[in-house]
Amino acid sequence: MSTILEINNLKKTYNSGDRHLTVLEGINITLQAGDTCAIVGPSGSGKTTLLGLCAGLDRASSGSVVLNGVQLDNLSEDARAQVRNQYVGFIFQNFQLIPTLTALENVMVPLELRGERNVQGQAMELLARVGLAERHDHYPTQLSGGEQQRVSLARAFSNRPTILFADEPTGNLDEETGEKVEKLLFELNREAGTTLVLVTHDLELAEKTQRIIRIKGGHVVSDTKTAESVH
Repeated sequence: MSTILEINNLKKTYNSGDRHLTVLEGINITLQAGDTCAIVGPSGSGKTTLLGLCAGLDRASSGSVVLNGVQLDNLSEDARAQVRNQYVGFIFQNFQLIPTLTALENVMVPLELRGERNVQGQAMELLARVGLAERHDHYPTQLSGGEQQRVSLARAFSNRPTILFADEPTGNLDEETGEKVEKLLFELNREAGTTLVLVTHDLELAEKTQRIIRIKGGHVVSDTKTAESVH
């Protein structure tokens, strides 16, 4: 199996005037292609920061992130954006849909950025896959939270990512809706053979991945395989 993500001695410090706040320190993680992994830990432990660094949304203070063979650390903002567009899907807790675009147009954005053909057809197929074909012309404000998250799932898979990062994907949803989104996320992930890294407070959700990395105070305190890893 090939290594998809390699994090070496990662550190992130925020500087404000003469105050320094170290959010992450000494993080070492290696993920193989097709792995599913959950990052858990108390609020403020650095989980979302770590996800952002892995996805190239932010730059580490020191250490390195190698994503699908590309070292992100010294890349410009534009070059990192290109790597993300090529390899990365992202699902956010608060959906992050573009409010002025319909569901269909939101899913089309990554495809258009890649210069794909038949963008509308591909986007409609994905919306149908998440059960929202009939609502393709609705704007985010006309959709429920669960529907918005399903649109963001379709959008995340539209550029056929090599690795998908999900930050509290069910955090803003009620239990029943959350379970539906969860099921879809794992189904789509299995079908596409994507590597999945998710941040969650929900231990039941974490148990559905093959590996749980626990972070506390900016450090990895445990890294364990789950029962799923033997399936």
